[in-house]
Amino acid sequence: MPATPRSYRGRFAPSPTGSLHFGSLIAALGSFLCARQAHGEWLLRIEDLDPPRERPAAAGAILRTLAHHGLEWDGPVLYQSQRSDAYEQALAALRTDGWLYECSCTRSEIARRGTLGPCGPIYPNTCRNGPREPERQTALRVRTDDRPIGFTDALQGVQRQILADVCGDFVVRRADGLYAYQLAVVVDDAAQGITDIVRGADLLDSTARQIHLQHLLALPTPRYLHLPIAVNGNGEKLSKTTHALALDNRDPTANLGRALAFLGHEPPRELLPAQPQELLDWARQHWNPAAIPRRINIPITDTPVSDTPARS
Repeated sequence: MPATPRSYRGRFAPSPTGSLHFGSLIAALGSFLCARQAHGEWLLRIEDLDPPRERPAAAGAILRTLAHHGLEWDGPVLYQSQRSDAYEQALAALRTDGWLYECSCTRSEIARRGTLGPCGPIYPNTCRNGPREPERQTALRVRTDDRPIGFTDALQGVQRQILADVCGDFVVRRADGLYAYQLAVVVDDAAQGITDIVRGADLLDSTARQIHLQHLLALPTPRYLHLPIAVNGNGEKLSKTTHALALDNRDPTANLGRALAFLGHEPPRELLPAQPQELLDWARQHWNPAAIPRRINIPITDTPVSDTPARS
């Protein structure tokens, strides 16, 4: 059963594929400040659903970096690797209601047959009436339709997607048996009673798929705010795959100051030598989501880093 939400409950949900980088800090800080300004809770979830991509020590490194930066979370950390039963229950409900089917298509086959949409290749419904190659391992897809799904993002404004047109039926359990992000995030947000999701705009296109699953599973839809993402000189999102460097925990105040400036809240110069908690106290008092740049991405040229890559 979903937890009973308080007036505001937010969360930060990193994947343990490497250390936190500047782009991660922007998402963590934005969600933290929205929760704290609302006198709400800020939860931490480790999205450890993809063991082949995870680094053994990454989860611990993430917790330490958040602590160094004064970003203290409420309650125990939730690990998705311990949530298989909940995901299976959700799949069973979708199957009972006729929304699931098995799919034997590979990514390369879909790329060849499908039209490219904003979410990637649009699935061409190849296996809707049964797997095309039943001898293969099969993924599970959820059916979509041509009904528009809309929501108003607190920063990016009105959003609308017709899933059948932009992505088609999408995977909720992979052929290798791993649960898909779209399913897990919906189940866990409901279980934790999340009322408000503040995250990077790179996930804006995922939101309609998540709302679709929320509707099918009779789960509440949170409020959404998608922050601008930091991109490098090539226009690429700062990430482990683009070799973003890990945050330097030795200078958390400088890291926080740059992240606040990125989010439209440049702190007074006299606070920059302060301890992280003093800077965060200032940020809580002055936080105004309307001051965040209403953009999908913002190029940056100088970020607080160490010499250690945020490995993927």
